[in-house]
Formats: sequence, structure tokens, C-alpha cells
Amino acid sequence: MIKKILSVLLISLVVAGCATTVNTTNMSADEHLTYAMKLFNDEDYLTAINEFQTILMQFPGSSVVDQAQYYLAESHFKKQEYILAAYEYSKLIKDIPASKLVPQAQFMLAESYYKLSPDYQLDQTYTKKSIEEFQAFVDFFPTDQRVAEAENKIKELNSKLAQKEYNAARIYEVMENYNAAVYYYTLVEETYHDTKYAPMAMYNKIKLLIVKKDNVYALKEISSFLQKYPSDINIAEVKKIQESLSKTSSL
Repeated sequence: MIKKILSVLLISLVVAGCATTVNTTNMSADEHLTYAMKLFNDEDYLTAINEFQTILMQFPGSSVVDQAQYYLAESHFKKQEYILAAYEYSKLIKDIPASKLVPQAQFMLAESYYKLSPDYQLDQTYTKKSIEEFQAFVDFFPTDQRVAEAENKIKELNSKLAQKEYNAARIYEVMENYNAAVYYYTLVEETYHDTKYAPMAMYNKIKLLIVKKDNVYALKEISSFLQKYPSDINIAEVKKIQESLSKTSSL
């Protein structure tokens, strides 16, 4: 019985092996692409990558080159090989700019860097690259249906950058390096003004300026804060600070 089962398994493996071995030598570009796409759709991304690369080498001037290039990138993306995916998407954009797949490739290039974007404490090179590429997508393809998604991701990534700088300011504040803290709070407030960290940074900056006894600068920042963030959670306290500083200045 065991021998029978082993024999059936062996035959099945041989048949399966034969079924996946396809001779593509005499295939046309279209036929080869169809075969490669079947592999892609069957989630056999490793084999699909080899076939898409073969198409690009064997049929460099054919009408299927842009599809082969795009799905080569997609295969890497599906395998979570985001750096390779980004490289292949960018090749399509640079080498075949007239392709109808360029908008998709531009979005996915940004998405690849988005996947590589780490926690805010770490180096944010890929975060910045993702923002840059999403912004390029919005600028070049403003009517695309994914523009709203791209803009939301830009906001999300900008918030991560703001959090990193805000955290740096907090660390300098704890260390009582107030000049450096004020610098980073200012950076957050001016560069990432559309994130939740901007009013937080400005509020902390005002309090630090008071510690530094720079009341003139503090009053200027308070006036700006009240104008920019009239509904902020700290608005009542900031108004009290303004009133107190104004009285002190008038004496």
C-alpha cells in the first residue's frame, strides 16, 4: 500500500514537473507575454521574472516591451523586493515614456518607496523618496483616480517626518539645549505646517521662549499661534500667557 502511494506521488511530481516546463524558443513576443502573464497570475513570480526578462532581451523593439517591463516590476513588488521593484518601475518611466503604463508605474514607484519607509525614529531617506515620487504622480497625472490616495499618503509620510523632528526637539528640550529645541520646533512648524505636530511644536516653542526670557519673540509667536490655530486644545492657555506677557511688557 505504501509503495503504491509513493508511486502515485512520484508520478504526480513528474507530471507536475513536465507541466511547468514550457519551451518558449519558438514563441512570438505576444505568445511569450501570454505565458509569462499566466505565471504571474498563478503567483509564480520567480519564474515570471525570468520570462519577463527573457522577453525584454529577445524582443527589445516589440509592442509588448512596456508590459513585460511593468510586470517584471510588479513581480518584484509581489515578492516584497521593493528596491528591485522601484528600479524596474523607474526603467519603464525613463525608457518608455510614451507607454500608457507610465502613470501606473509612477504610482507604484512611489508605493515601493512607501513600503520601504521605516518607523519615524530611523533614517527617512525612503520616506522622502516616496513623497517625491507621489508628488510627481500628482503633478504629472492630476486627473488620475488615484490622486486622492497619493495625496493622503504624502500627508501620512510628511507627518512621519514631522514626528521625527518634533521628537528631536523634545530630546533637546529635556537636555536643556533650548536653542537647538527652538530650532527644531521652528523647523516642524514651518516645514510641516499641515500636520498635527505644527501647533504642538509652536506651543512648546512659546513656552521655551518664555523660559529663555525672550518675551518679544514669544509674543510674536503667540500672535501667530492664535491666528493659525484658533481651535487648538491649548488656545485658552496661550491667551493667558499673552495677557500675562503683555502686562509685564507694559510695566
